[in-house]
Amino acid sequence: MVIVTPIIIIMLLLVVAFGRYAYGKQLVEQAASAAARAASLSTTAAQADSRAHQAASASLSDAGVSCTSMGITVDDGDFRAGGTVGVTLTCTADLSGLALAGLPGSVTISATGRAPLEQFRQFTGTGTGTGTDP
Repeated sequence: MVIVTPIIIIMLLLVVAFGRYAYGKQLVEQAASAAARAASLSTTAAQADSRAHQAASASLSDAGVSCTSMGITVDDGDFRAGGTVGVTLTCTADLSGLALAGLPGSVTISATGRAPLEQFRQFTGTGTGTGTDP
């Protein structure tokens, strides 16, 4: 029993760690999607970048995810009517509470979200909006 108990405890800690990683990955994916959606509702590329950062930060903090470092990249190369906007979110999550199981102190989780831009909407500063012009 003395030999088996530590092995069982380590296995349980690994299960918790993998569950914690999977849940964190899911939350980062949701935050990337929310950021892409917020960016798609913007009228300029600069506004899209700002809104994506705000939405990702708010989504992660509401979910209780604490990133030791967070990087957000907004792909607005196709920011025009009928185009798409993408957001890549990278979060370094702390796993030091599970160090007993031999896990690293942190893990980097990355996710990308994409959202379409409305085809019949005016975008300021781009000159590509179709709107209701004949």
